[in-house]
Amino acid sequence: MVIVDVNYCFIYVNIGCQGRISDGGVFRNTEFYTKLENDGLYLPQDEALPGRTILVPYAPVADDAFPLTRHTMKPYATDFN
Repeated sequence: MVIVDVNYCFIYVNIGCQGRISDGGVFRNTEFYTKLENDGLYLPQDEALPGRTILVPYAPVADDAFPLTRHTMKPYATDFN
C-alpha cells in the first residue's frame, strides 16, 4: 500500500501484509492510520471551504476499497445505471 501527495510523490509505503487482506484492512493495520485517527500527523486545522462556514477536515482521498471516515474521503459514485 502506498500513499502519495498531490504531486504523485510517495509519502508512505507499507509492504507488510498478505495479499489476501483487503485494502481497508491493510490500511487499518498501518502506523499511518493510527496516527491519522489520533491526530498524530500534524495536519492543518479544519477550515471552511471557499464561500462556506462549516469547518471540514483535511483528509486523504481513497478509492472504494477503503472505509469512509472523518479522516478518509471517497469519490462520489456517478454511475446511476
